[in-house]
Amino acid sequence: MSIFFLRTIILYVVIVFSLRIMGKRHLGELQPSEFVIAIMISNIATLPIEDTNIPLVAGIVPILTLVSFEVIMSSIGLKCKMVRKLISGNPIILIRDGVIDQEKMRELRYSIDDLMEQLRSKDVFDISEVAYAIVETTGQLSVFQKFPSRITTNQDLNVPEPRCADSPPMVLISDGELIVDTLNYCNLRKEWLEKTLREQGVEQKDVFIMTCNRAANYHLVLRDKKSPAKKGGGGA
Repeated sequence: MSIFFLRTIILYVVIVFSLRIMGKRHLGELQPSEFVIAIMISNIATLPIEDTNIPLVAGIVPILTLVSFEVIMSSIGLKCKMVRKLISGNPIILIRDGVIDQEKMRELRYSIDDLMEQLRSKDVFDISEVAYAIVETTGQLSVFQKFPSRITTNQDLNVPEPRCADSPPMVLISDGELIVDTLNYCNLRKEWLEKTLREQGVEQKDVFIMTCNRAANYHLVLRDKKSPAKKGGGGA
């Protein structure tokens, strides 16, 4: 039993390491070549686990070979458009200027149900609102809506940009532990944090989670389901 456990752990580490080398794409964003490599790796890895008579190296070597091949081909594809096109293909326009290209849909074996499902995933329920819809090489559908159907932005409304508008909140205290990197990110000092906690009448160890942005706007949640507090303040 221990040999099965050990071989499984070793192969798990090798596969995780290999996938990290290949990149951080989500499964739905894999290029065709990457998807094939992932399937082959999973099949190869199961053989040494199921049959202890197969040497462990017989699983590791093919996995590393496939990963190396994928990395090499990806590097070549970055420099050669022809190789990139051969391996990954090209994006295909299904809707152009609001008109569905039925011939392209037949080539892709893309049904109306497939198209509507992809549009709904982009919060588009009416084909007449679509200016362009493009099937990417990953199989995902990119949608560009017509002008009247686009979401209004702050720029469209001429809303002035507030201070630190592009500064997302980060976790400052997690389960009572201070995250110094976040304190530096917010351009704040520990004295500000200690003063803020005193004003709330709590100690750091009593904080379950505290987030903060560069405008010193914070959100505080205490342990044991105590009432959360919200407040904004000036930076240090």
